[in-house]
Amino acid sequence: MTPNGALLELRVSVDYPRKPNVLRDVSLDIRPGEIFGLVGESGSGKSTVAMAVLGLLKYQGATVKGRILFRGRDLSQRKDSELRRMRGREIGLTPQSPMSALNPMLSIEAQLWEAWRAHSSSGRDEFAGRARQLLSAVRLPEDIEFLRRKPGQLSVGQAQRVLIAMAMLHQPALLIADEPTSALDLISRSSCIQLLRQLNEQTGMAILFITHDLTAVAAICDRAAILHDGEVIESGLTREVFEHPRHPHAKSLVGTMPVACLPNSPANSTPAPAGTRSR
Repeated sequence: MTPNGALLELRVSVDYPRKPNVLRDVSLDIRPGEIFGLVGESGSGKSTVAMAVLGLLKYQGATVKGRILFRGRDLSQRKDSELRRMRGREIGLTPQSPMSALNPMLSIEAQLWEAWRAHSSSGRDEFAGRARQLLSAVRLPEDIEFLRRKPGQLSVGQAQRVLIAMAMLHQPALLIADEPTSALDLISRSSCIQLLRQLNEQTGMAILFITHDLTAVAAICDRAAILHDGEVIESGLTREVFEHPRHPHAKSLVGTMPVACLPNSPANSTPAPAGTRSR
């Protein structure tokens, strides 16, 4: 952990060759086992934060200044080989656009197997057990018929669940869920949010939930930050961010939300299971 007990702590600025100040001194910390929402409009810099944590911005020609501490290690000072070993094993990612994130030519089983082999020397038997366990956890069929399907034979919601299962293969401490509901219909979106909350409670995995959907953040996140034009303009407990926004733009965003979607609204509250933390 970092000195203040956070699993992930970052303070970064990012410039692209022809687009400076994509992120300006963005400061976030995520604690073990919590769901942290990073919300903002398209172009606010949300996905750039995810790519900075994963050490992938250099491949886009970006310059990253600052530090990114994960489990007390500064990722900005790590070699590419070290980052490759961490990606997928300690930090999982569910990317945007589930249908385009999966290889259309390979079966679901083959893609899960490739993700397994990247970080494990265990054989097919252990892989098969883990794959069945995760498919069940994300509410997908475990049978060989489903595993032999290709992405084109899945619904968008099923493809999103496959990506979540793939990201969890190696039991990462942190899952970065980058716009996991943006391509889903209303029913699939609600199901995905419930699934992520359930997986968080069952495994203790922290989640960085990146989205433009304020109602999803209100429904699932312990703490949240609002990103606007490359800067964090609000940050804190989710209910405080939504009930008492201070920045004018944050007030404008929160003002667009139906009252029933606010964190403390009776319509948006569900009894917490005994022994779980309050949100």
